Amino acid sequence: MTIRRIDVGPRMSGVVIHNNTVYLAGQVGEGATVAEQTKDVLAQVDALLAKAGTNKSKILQAIIWLSDISTFTEMNSVWDGWVDPANTPARATGEAKLAAPKYKVEIIVTAALD
Repeated sequence: MTIRRIDVGPRMSGVVIHNNTVYLAGQVGEGATVAEQTKDVLAQVDALLAKAGTNKSKILQAIIWLSDISTFTEMNSVWDGWVDPANTPARATGEAKLAAPKYKVEIIVTAALD
């Protein structure tokens, strides 16, 4: 059994790879709006998946947390332009109190290796 960790920190790793499955830590972004934060988060997801040796077409599941579910449409306007339409993942979206008041969206991704 091999476990590989990328961007290891004292509290968590940004990426963990086990049995050809890539697990990303929850990603939050910068920006004043849900759309801006979603764009930033998805850029981080792209970068982390690349570090792991995979890409968004291999995403198996995405879990999206919004600090206010009324921003669901705004988040989806960015998501829909980013996600690979031929390889959409299983996905859940819910409302939650996030780690800091400035965060409006957090996305957690699980993907397969190429």
